[in-house]
Amino acid sequence: MRFSTRTLLLQVGAVALAVVLAAGAHLWLAYERLWTEAEQNALTLGRTVASDPVLRRTTAQIAAGAGTPPPAELASGPVMAAAESARASTGALFVVVTDEEGLRLAHPDPARLGERVSTPPDVALSGREETTRNTGTLGASVGAKVPVYAPAGAPQGEGSVVGEVSVGYARSGVAEGLGADALAVGSTAVLALAAGVVASLALRRRLARLTLGLEPEDIGTLVQDQEAVLRGIDEGVVGVGRDGRVTVANDAARRFLGVDLTGERWDSASVPAELRELTAGGVTAEADGGTGRQLVVGERVLVASARRVVHAREELGWVVMLRDRTELRGLTRQLDAVGALSEALRAQRHEFSNQVHTVAGLLDLGEVAEARSVLGRLGATGPLSFPLEQAELLGDPSLQAFLGAKGIEASERGVVLRLGAETLVRNPVAAAQDVTTVLGNLVDNAVRAAVAGSPDPGGERWVEVELLDDGPTLHVVVADSGDGLRGIEPEHLFQRGFTTALPAAEQPGGHGLGLHLSRQLARRHGGDVWVISPGRPGGPGAVFGARIVGLTGEEKADRDSRLGRADPRGRTGNG
Repeated sequence: MRFSTRTLLLQVGAVALAVVLAAGAHLWLAYERLWTEAEQNALTLGRTVASDPVLRRTTAQIAAGAGTPPPAELASGPVMAAAESARASTGALFVVVTDEEGLRLAHPDPARLGERVSTPPDVALSGREETTRNTGTLGASVGAKVPVYAPAGAPQGEGSVVGEVSVGYARSGVAEGLGADALAVGSTAVLALAAGVVASLALRRRLARLTLGLEPEDIGTLVQDQEAVLRGIDEGVVGVGRDGRVTVANDAARRFLGVDLTGERWDSASVPAELRELTAGGVTAEADGGTGRQLVVGERVLVASARRVVHAREELGWVVMLRDRTELRGLTRQLDAVGALSEALRAQRHEFSNQVHTVAGLLDLGEVAEARSVLGRLGATGPLSFPLEQAELLGDPSLQAFLGAKGIEASERGVVLRLGAETLVRNPVAAAQDVTTVLGNLVDNAVRAAVAGSPDPGGERWVEVELLDDGPTLHVVVADSGDGLRGIEPEHLFQRGFTTALPAAEQPGGHGLGLHLSRQLARRHGGDVWVISPGRPGGPGAVFGARIVGLTGEEKADRDSRLGRADPRGRTGNG
């Protein structure tokens, strides 16, 4: 049996028991009230009959005489007439009058006149009134007994007890009076029971809706599973209820976002607006092919996606998933550099193989001197021609390798990558991943622009990179020989989803993150990325600037300054 059904039956049983107890108590009280009223009526009637002057005088005369008159005389006497008149007018079961010895002087059955009453008259004959519930010769009754006092001038003296009046009402009459109360109580009880059942049914429906039809055991298991899942995964999970409030945020989500959102309204939560837009009918885990939306929050690059939660065709809210891709993006950049370097090595290996074949051919022809000349050139340059000149100006090996790989990649596309005249990085950077992310995006965009644009007057396509460290700040300038922005608003470049790789009408969903993320990464450290010059058709092309704060090795720079270590240009470290 389902928990909701058990609850319903328990509630209905409790309501039924309460109604039965209340109805029984009410009927009992009503029954007692009717008995009390019947006793009071009998007492009132008995007093009225006992105060009748004729009955008092006649009863006193009979009590003063010797013996009791015969039944025939009593049946036609004034005592019998007064008693029967009172009984007939009130509907009493009986009105009995006795003398001072308890012998009947009036009775509904004339055959019992002169006999002793069936119930003790001692209390009334002693001068006290009493109410009774007993069974006599006429059946079960409720009644009262009242003494009859001698009138003035009686032989016994005025006020003496000369007899008693016993009045009774049938119990069946009292029970009949209970019928109307029983009907009212029963109707009320049925209505109360019906209301209780309806309320219990409504409560059951609400309980089933609130628990989504789950049993308590299922809910307990679900909570255990939820805790195990939410605490045991590295991804951030934020649950938003259908009322728009955050119902759950696991430890990873609090760590990624830097705030505990539980209980806050999602539409005003202190998270990036891009994250809130996910639940506004925007990007879902299904709509974006599972890739999610990338954004920078604090020190992290996150990929966020949202999914509607539906149970039994009822929408329950949203689940927002957060995946940390900070290290992955750095590794991706490094992998891109390694890939570019591998391609360059492949091309250089092919070129070196050609040179070896040339030497072999010259030897076969007997041109030893020419072969020696070719081998000399190979020994001087080596198998790999590094196209980035003055790479020694970059005091960070990772920057040298990165820009060297980018130079090789650019040269494969017919573009020369060179360092600007003011380039000088004296120390390794402290966060190479962020630097290469910003710099790599700017260089990649510049190479594409140089390839797509017109060459300079000398027929060369080029990209120039200038890097200069200033204490904790790294300044970057990237220029190219392309055709510039060609009417594109500079700020439009930094909007999420915009890409210069293709015309706007043909932009695929996978592009348009580089400049957007580059600016976010730079601004995260107090820097920025901007357009210095939009360029013009025919060259030179666009010039981009970047400032990245807090990413250079300050401690090493200070040490070099104290030691007076010379930089690659011959200037001292403190110059």
